[in-house]
Amino acid sequence: MSMERLILPDIPEYHLLDVYESRGGYQMLRKALGMKPEEVTEEVKKSGLRGRGGACFPTGLKWTFMPKQSDKPKFLCVNGDESEPGTFKDRQIFEFNPHQMIEGILIAAYAMGIATAYLYIRGEYATWIRMVRKAVDDAYAKGYVGRDIMGSGFSTELVIHRGAGAYICGEESSLMNSLEGQRGYPRVKPPFPAQNGVWGCPTTINNVETIANVPVILRLGWEAYSKIGHPRHPGPILVGVSGHVNKPGVFELPTGLLLTEIIGNYAGGVPGNKRIKAVIPGGSSTMILRGDQIAGVTMDADGLKAAGSSVGTAGMIVMDEDTDLIRVITRITAFYHHESCGQCTPCREGTGWMHKILQRFEQGHAAASDIDLLLNVANNIEGNTICALGDAAAWPVQSMIKRFREEFEKRVAPAPAMGPPLAEAVH
Repeated sequence: MSMERLILPDIPEYHLLDVYESRGGYQMLRKALGMKPEEVTEEVKKSGLRGRGGACFPTGLKWTFMPKQSDKPKFLCVNGDESEPGTFKDRQIFEFNPHQMIEGILIAAYAMGIATAYLYIRGEYATWIRMVRKAVDDAYAKGYVGRDIMGSGFSTELVIHRGAGAYICGEESSLMNSLEGQRGYPRVKPPFPAQNGVWGCPTTINNVETIANVPVILRLGWEAYSKIGHPRHPGPILVGVSGHVNKPGVFELPTGLLLTEIIGNYAGGVPGNKRIKAVIPGGSSTMILRGDQIAGVTMDADGLKAAGSSVGTAGMIVMDEDTDLIRVITRITAFYHHESCGQCTPCREGTGWMHKILQRFEQGHAAASDIDLLLNVANNIEGNTICALGDAAAWPVQSMIKRFREEFEKRVAPAPAMGPPLAEAVH
């Protein structure tokens, strides 16, 4: 299925402001400034755009949570803290199409009456931060950001904030604490960010890819946008495919394509035509799927939910028949143990316990009872933490045991040989 590339258009040097302008760049901002703010929000709402950061929450609906009148300043935080293993889509926008993201930020700020937007970028993305900073500086120089934008009377500032290398800061309330200079601990909700966000002020948080869709919606119109891909999860989606494929990379596709089509037609299939053993569809925190059960599964919120997983960040990791899945799940769990912020006991302690049990399997020291012990620990983490990192650590373990229990059983250490009966031993 061919589709016009709307988020990552195949245009040389599209990251340059003059090239972006020559293709109609910042004209959707001009269009938005000629509309009422609530009309812009309604356009996004009717388009059906859902967040591309993992939760798939309707974007326009989220924008309506921002109070129209507020005695306090209102803020927009754009989440570019792309730290989910297997995910590398946002940096493609930073590198190849930063101005569309900036234009989307400005449109969103106008729609919600926001005077300051923060773009929070993962600290390890030093190269991409420089690229985005250049684009923001160019936009300021042209008057697209700052005071009295395009003579409309609307003003907003855009601040780039560099993270310090913590996966937890991809969680929206941790991101806000980090922005404030606090430790990156998730907050208890309610209150929600729209009521009590950065510095106790109304705040909306959107993902980079989500916000880059906003100018597209205004250009195409909500109706045309809503017809791209899956009707309940419409629009283009950036799918990052890695692992055992011939052509790993980021592919802009309509939602609703079959996983098998994405792997075979876009990512070039599996090297050596080997059998697919397992697929992680949406980044390491999403539930793993068996390779022999992905036929008919589609890349959209409903399709992956029905298959027992989730679309997440659409970071698909493909594993062939020779993959050591115990090693894979041990490595994933080590990541979540390392990245746990330590605020909640079930996550702080449970991730470490899971990692130790999995190391026993990897090293051949596990007992048969360790399988259910591991599952019990994961079940006691899920749903018992302030943020979703605990769930993110538990789900891969739960799904690996559920779908590949035989892999664990094969790695159980043989029981020690029994000695002779006691009576024989005495005589």
